[in-house]
Amino acid sequence: MMQTLSEFVEEVQLMEELRREYLKNVKRIVIKVGTSTLTHETGRINLLRMDRLAMTISELINEGYEVILVSSGAIGVGMGKLSLKERPQVMGMKQALAAIGQCELMNIYSKMFASYNQIVAQILLTKNDVDDDIKKRNIENTFEHLLEKHVLPIVNENDTVSTDEISSMDHFGDNDTLSAVVAKLVNADLLIILSDINGFYDSDPRENKNSKLIDTVTEIDDRVMRCAGGEGTKLGTGGMVTKLNAAKIVINAGIHMVLANGCDPFIIFDILRGEKIGTFFVAKR
Repeated sequence: MMQTLSEFVEEVQLMEELRREYLKNVKRIVIKVGTSTLTHETGRINLLRMDRLAMTISELINEGYEVILVSSGAIGVGMGKLSLKERPQVMGMKQALAAIGQCELMNIYSKMFASYNQIVAQILLTKNDVDDDIKKRNIENTFEHLLEKHVLPIVNENDTVSTDEISSMDHFGDNDTLSAVVAKLVNADLLIILSDINGFYDSDPRENKNSKLIDTVTEIDDRVMRCAGGEGTKLGTGGMVTKLNAAKIVINAGIHMVLANGCDPFIIFDILRGEKIGTFFVAKR
Protein backbone atom coordinates (compact mmCIF):
# COMPACT_ATOMS: atom_id res chain seq x y z
CA MET A 1 0.00 0.00 0.00
CA MET A 2 1.35 3.41 -0.95
CA GLN A 3 2.05 5.90 1.83
CA THR A 4 -0.15 9.01 1.76
CA LEU A 5 1.38 12.49 1.98
CA SER A 6 -0.02 13.06 5.49
CA GLU A 7 1.41 9.71 6.67
CA PHE A 8 4.79 10.64 5.20
CA VAL A 9 4.77 14.05 6.94
CA GLU A 10 3.82 12.42 10.25
CA GLU A 11 6.65 9.89 9.89
CA VAL A 12 9.18 12.65 9.15
CA GLN A 13 7.99 14.69 12.15
CA LEU A 14 8.20 11.62 14.38
CA MET A 15 11.78 10.89 13.29
CA GLU A 16 12.77 14.52 13.94
CA GLU A 17 11.24 14.38 17.42
CA LEU A 18 13.01 11.09 18.16
CA ARG A 19 16.29 12.56 16.91
CA ARG A 20 15.99 15.51 19.30
CA GLU A 21 15.01 13.20 22.14
CA TYR A 22 17.92 10.81 21.51
CA LEU A 23 20.53 13.56 21.26
CA LYS A 24 19.19 15.43 24.29
CA ASN A 25 20.31 12.58 26.55
CA VAL A 26 23.80 12.16 25.07
CA LYS A 27 26.72 12.44 27.49
CA ARG A 28 29.71 10.51 26.11
CA ILE A 29 30.67 11.43 22.55
CA VAL A 30 33.32 10.21 20.13
CA ILE A 31 34.16 12.80 17.45
CA LYS A 32 36.11 11.71 14.39
CA VAL A 33 37.73 14.25 12.09
CA GLY A 34 39.22 13.29 8.73
CA THR A 35 42.31 14.48 6.92
CA SER A 36 40.21 16.63 4.57
CA THR A 37 38.76 18.44 7.59
CA LEU A 38 42.13 19.16 9.18
CA THR A 39 44.15 20.17 6.13
CA HIS A 40 43.95 22.43 3.09
CA GLU A 41 44.17 20.91 -0.39
CA THR A 42 47.86 21.84 -0.31
CA GLY A 43 48.35 19.39 2.54
CA ARG A 44 49.13 22.17 5.01
CA ILE A 45 47.21 22.25 8.28
CA ASN A 46 43.98 24.26 8.35
CA LEU A 47 44.76 26.20 11.53
CA LEU A 48 41.49 28.13 11.62
CA ARG A 49 39.42 24.96 11.44
CA MET A 50 41.53 23.19 14.05
CA ASP A 51 41.18 26.17 16.38
CA ARG A 52 37.39 26.14 16.03
CA LEU A 53 37.44 22.38 16.70
CA ALA A 54 39.51 22.93 19.84
CA MET A 55 37.15 25.68 21.02
CA THR A 56 34.07 23.53 20.36
CA ILE A 57 35.34 20.43 22.17
CA SER A 58 36.68 22.47 25.10
CA GLU A 59 33.28 24.12 25.51
CA LEU A 60 31.51 20.73 25.36
CA ILE A 61 33.76 19.42 28.15
CA ASN A 62 33.04 22.59 30.15
CA GLU A 63 29.32 21.88 29.70
CA GLY A 64 29.76 18.39 31.18
CA TYR A 65 30.07 16.20 28.09
CA GLU A 66 32.69 13.45 27.98
CA VAL A 67 34.51 13.67 24.65
CA ILE A 68 37.02 11.48 22.82
CA LEU A 69 38.58 12.79 19.61
CA VAL A 70 39.67 10.36 16.89
CA SER A 71 41.92 12.29 14.57
CA SER A 72 43.16 11.36 11.14
CA GLY A 73 45.74 13.47 9.40
CA ALA A 74 49.14 12.19 10.57
CA ILE A 75 50.27 11.04 7.13
CA GLY A 76 48.63 14.04 5.45
CA VAL A 77 50.37 16.46 7.83
CA GLY A 78 53.64 14.61 7.28
CA MET A 79 53.18 15.06 3.54
CA GLY A 80 52.66 18.77 4.09
CA LYS A 81 55.82 19.05 6.19
CA LEU A 82 57.84 17.43 3.40
CA SER A 83 55.91 19.27 0.63
CA LEU A 84 54.70 16.04 -1.01
CA LYS A 85 51.70 16.31 -3.34
CA GLU A 86 50.68 12.66 -3.61
CA ARG A 87 50.30 9.97 -0.96
CA PRO A 88 53.26 7.56 -1.33
CA GLN A 89 52.75 3.88 -2.09
CA VAL A 90 55.88 2.60 -0.34
CA MET A 91 54.97 1.32 3.14
CA GLY A 92 58.18 2.53 4.80
CA MET A 93 57.58 6.06 3.53
CA LYS A 94 54.02 6.02 4.84
CA GLN A 95 55.33 5.01 8.26
CA ALA A 96 57.94 7.77 8.18
CA LEU A 97 55.32 10.36 7.24
CA ALA A 98 53.03 9.10 10.02
CA ALA A 99 55.86 9.53 12.55
CA ILE A 100 56.57 13.08 11.36
CA GLY A 101 52.91 14.04 11.09
CA GLN A 102 51.76 12.56 14.39
CA CYS A 103 54.36 14.56 16.28
CA GLU A 104 53.36 17.78 14.49
CA LEU A 105 49.65 17.09 14.88
CA MET A 106 49.82 16.48 18.64
CA ASN A 107 52.04 19.52 19.10
CA ILE A 108 49.42 21.73 17.43
CA TYR A 109 46.51 20.09 19.29
CA SER A 110 48.29 20.51 22.61
CA LYS A 111 48.93 24.23 22.01
CA MET A 112 45.44 24.96 20.69
CA PHE A 113 43.59 23.15 23.46
CA ALA A 114 45.88 24.71 26.07
CA SER A 115 44.69 28.14 24.93
CA TYR A 116 41.20 27.03 26.08
CA ASN A 117 42.58 25.59 29.34
CA GLN A 118 41.99 22.02 28.15
CA ILE A 119 44.45 19.16 28.77
CA VAL A 120 44.87 16.51 26.06
CA ALA A 121 46.35 13.01 26.04
CA GLN A 122 47.56 10.92 23.10
CA ILE A 123 46.42 7.32 22.62
CA LEU A 124 47.82 5.29 19.72
CA LEU A 125 46.06 2.00 19.04
CA THR A 126 46.50 -1.06 16.84
CA LYS A 127 43.94 -3.76 16.17
CA ASN A 128 46.04 -6.14 18.27
CA ASP A 129 45.48 -3.89 21.26
CA VAL A 130 41.70 -4.17 21.21
CA ASP A 131 41.69 -7.86 20.23
CA ASP A 132 43.74 -8.83 23.29
CA ASP A 133 41.57 -9.03 26.43
CA ILE A 134 44.22 -7.77 28.86
CA LYS A 135 45.34 -4.90 26.61
CA LYS A 136 41.72 -4.02 25.92
CA ARG A 137 40.94 -3.81 29.63
CA ASN A 138 43.99 -1.59 30.19
CA ILE A 139 42.86 0.71 27.35
CA GLU A 140 39.35 0.93 28.80
CA ASN A 141 40.80 1.84 32.22
CA THR A 142 42.98 4.53 30.63
CA PHE A 143 40.00 6.10 28.88
CA GLU A 144 37.90 6.03 32.05
CA HIS A 145 40.57 7.71 34.18
CA LEU A 146 41.24 10.39 31.56
CA LEU A 147 37.54 11.19 31.17
CA GLU A 148 37.10 11.23 34.95
CA LYS A 149 39.78 13.94 35.12
CA HIS A 150 38.14 15.88 32.22
CA VAL A 151 41.15 15.21 29.97
CA LEU A 152 40.55 14.90 26.22
CA PRO A 153 41.91 11.62 24.77
CA ILE A 154 43.10 12.10 21.17
CA VAL A 155 43.20 8.76 19.38
CA ASN A 156 44.90 7.64 16.18
CA GLU A 157 46.02 4.33 14.79
CA ASN A 158 49.66 3.52 15.42
CA ASP A 159 50.79 3.65 11.77
CA THR A 160 54.48 3.36 12.64
CA VAL A 161 54.29 -0.33 13.59
CA SER A 162 56.30 -2.91 11.66
CA THR A 163 55.74 -3.54 7.96
CA ASP A 164 54.99 -7.21 8.66
CA GLU A 165 52.15 -6.28 11.00
CA ILE A 166 50.59 -3.87 8.51
CA SER A 167 51.04 -6.27 5.59
CA SER A 168 49.14 -8.94 7.50
CA MET A 169 46.13 -6.56 7.56
CA ASP A 170 46.31 -6.64 11.35
CA HIS A 171 45.17 -3.03 11.50
CA PHE A 172 41.97 -0.99 11.35
CA GLY A 173 42.73 0.28 7.85
CA ASP A 174 40.90 3.60 8.24
CA ASN A 175 39.97 5.94 11.05
CA ASP A 176 36.24 5.67 10.38
CA THR A 177 36.47 2.05 11.55
CA LEU A 178 38.80 3.05 14.37
CA SER A 179 36.33 5.68 15.62
CA ALA A 180 33.53 3.09 15.64
CA VAL A 181 35.69 0.61 17.55
CA VAL A 182 36.62 3.31 20.08
CA ALA A 183 32.96 4.33 20.47
CA LYS A 184 32.06 0.72 21.22
CA LEU A 185 35.08 0.31 23.51
CA VAL A 186 34.13 3.28 25.73
CA ASN A 187 30.36 2.67 25.58
CA ALA A 188 29.72 6.04 23.93
CA ASP A 189 26.24 7.42 23.39
CA LEU A 190 27.06 9.03 20.05
CA LEU A 191 29.66 8.93 17.28
CA ILE A 192 30.01 12.07 15.16
CA ILE A 193 32.00 11.70 11.94
CA LEU A 194 32.99 15.02 10.41
CA SER A 195 33.89 14.71 6.74
CA ASP A 196 34.08 16.77 3.55
CA ILE A 197 30.52 15.79 2.57
CA ASN A 198 27.19 16.96 4.00
CA GLY A 199 25.98 13.46 4.86
CA PHE A 200 24.89 10.23 3.19
CA TYR A 201 23.35 10.60 -0.28
CA ASP A 202 21.38 8.20 -2.44
CA SER A 203 24.25 8.48 -4.98
CA ASP A 204 27.64 10.18 -5.19
CA PRO A 205 26.89 13.97 -5.22
CA ARG A 206 30.24 14.61 -6.91
CA GLU A 207 29.04 12.61 -9.91
CA ASN A 208 25.28 13.13 -9.79
CA LYS A 209 24.02 16.69 -9.24
CA ASN A 210 20.51 15.31 -8.65
CA SER A 211 21.55 13.12 -5.72
CA LYS A 212 19.50 13.57 -2.55
CA LEU A 213 20.69 13.76 1.05
CA ILE A 214 19.19 11.05 3.27
CA ASP A 215 18.65 12.62 6.69
CA THR A 216 17.84 9.45 8.66
CA VAL A 217 18.98 5.83 8.27
CA THR A 218 17.45 3.14 10.46
CA GLU A 219 18.80 0.06 8.67
CA ILE A 220 21.99 -0.47 6.66
CA ASP A 221 20.95 -3.06 4.12
CA ASP A 222 22.14 -3.94 0.61
CA ARG A 223 20.08 -1.11 -0.87
CA VAL A 224 21.82 1.44 1.34
CA MET A 225 25.26 -0.05 0.66
CA ARG A 226 24.63 0.23 -3.10
CA CYS A 227 24.18 3.99 -2.70
CA ALA A 228 27.75 4.30 -1.41
CA GLY A 229 30.55 4.77 -3.91
CA GLY A 230 33.71 6.65 -4.72
CA GLU A 231 37.09 6.77 -3.05
CA GLY A 232 38.63 8.92 -0.36
CA THR A 233 40.60 12.10 -0.91
CA LYS A 234 44.15 12.16 -2.25
CA LEU A 235 45.46 12.94 1.25
CA GLY A 236 43.19 10.55 3.16
CA THR A 237 41.96 6.98 2.86
CA GLY A 238 38.29 7.06 3.81
CA GLY A 239 35.25 6.86 1.57
CA MET A 240 31.50 6.47 2.03
CA VAL A 241 31.76 2.68 2.29
CA THR A 242 34.07 2.96 5.33
CA LYS A 243 31.61 5.37 6.95
CA LEU A 244 28.73 2.95 6.43
CA ASN A 245 30.82 0.13 7.87
CA ALA A 246 31.53 2.33 10.90
CA ALA A 247 27.80 3.06 11.20
CA LYS A 248 27.07 -0.68 11.15
CA ILE A 249 29.44 -1.27 14.06
CA VAL A 250 28.02 1.46 16.28
CA ILE A 251 24.29 1.15 15.61
CA ASN A 252 24.48 -2.61 16.25
CA ALA A 253 26.16 -1.73 19.57
CA GLY A 254 23.30 0.62 20.51
CA ILE A 255 25.20 3.82 19.66
CA HIS A 256 23.81 6.59 17.46
CA MET A 257 25.93 8.14 14.71
CA VAL A 258 25.79 11.42 12.80
CA LEU A 259 27.70 11.99 9.56
CA ALA A 260 28.09 15.69 8.75
CA ASN A 261 30.29 18.22 7.02
CA GLY A 262 33.22 19.33 9.16
CA CYS A 263 34.04 22.57 7.34
CA ASP A 264 32.81 24.42 10.43
CA PRO A 265 33.27 22.39 13.67
CA PHE A 266 30.69 24.62 15.40
CA ILE A 267 28.17 22.37 13.64
CA ILE A 268 28.66 19.94 16.54
CA PHE A 269 26.61 22.27 18.78
CA ASP A 270 23.75 22.16 16.26
CA ILE A 271 23.96 18.36 16.06
CA LEU A 272 23.65 18.01 19.83
CA ARG A 273 20.62 20.32 19.81
CA GLY A 274 18.96 17.76 17.55
CA GLU A 275 18.86 19.98 14.49
CA LYS A 276 18.36 18.33 11.12
CA ILE A 277 21.99 18.29 10.02
CA GLY A 278 23.81 15.61 8.08
CA THR A 279 22.63 12.01 8.29
CA PHE A 280 21.45 10.48 11.55
CA PHE A 281 22.05 6.72 11.89
CA VAL A 282 19.64 5.40 14.52
CA ALA A 283 20.99 2.90 17.05
CA LYS A 284 19.32 -0.46 17.45
CA ARG A 285 17.97 -0.88 20.95
